[in-house]
Amino acid sequence: MEFIHLLSLGDQGWGDEMLRATMVTIMVSISAMCIGLFVSIFGTIAKLSKNRLIRAIGNTYTTVVRGIPELLVIYLLYFGFNNAVMSIANSLFGYNQYIELPVFLIAALAVGIISGAYSTEVIRGAFLVVPRGQIEAAKSVGMNKFLVFYRVLIPQVLRYALPGLGNVWQLTLKDTALIMVTGLVEIMRQAHIASGSTYSPFTFYMSAAILYLVLTTASSMALNSAENWANKGVKREKA
Repeated sequence: MEFIHLLSLGDQGWGDEMLRATMVTIMVSISAMCIGLFVSIFGTIAKLSKNRLIRAIGNTYTTVVRGIPELLVIYLLYFGFNNAVMSIANSLFGYNQYIELPVFLIAALAVGIISGAYSTEVIRGAFLVVPRGQIEAAKSVGMNKFLVFYRVLIPQVLRYALPGLGNVWQLTLKDTALIMVTGLVEIMRQAHIASGSTYSPFTFYMSAAILYLVLTTASSMALNSAENWANKGVKREKA
């Protein structure tokens, strides 16, 4: 069958290229999620700050990033960062040649910033769900701010935020399809290249859909296990 021949491993097929592209997708997704979680820490602190200026910065970040298309964010960072680096190199060192930053770095950073905006809202919501009475009770038994944060807030925030962060991970995984515009060869880019070379777009785009479905299904299973572990020992209300 032509389908099997096109997706076979080795020089005659595109199977090994699709598998390598899948690994790139996974690496970009993990890198972007880590960047997003790092950014969301500061985003959450900013949005919960009592300082109006800091709170406005946090609100602006989440509003702008969530309010414009993800593809536009990727374009702005891809072209903006390269132009910024070239401008700095020209003004400080007199270097006027073209400079292009690593595509993987730009792709992970762009998707990470998008992921961070959604993660910020998830974590902020989780902080607000923690009952204030538990914090007051922890303080009343002599816990300082660090112990309250470490022993009371963090465990519960992680438990409350885990389902939302799972959704953010799934979005991050699928948003990597947009970075094909940067030239990084992930699943969608490889499917586009293969379909153009073989004139069999349905075969490779359907293969890409199956690969994404496998990744998201495996992620859902892992996330469900993580949620069950996080809720171990927690009494659940009956419907």
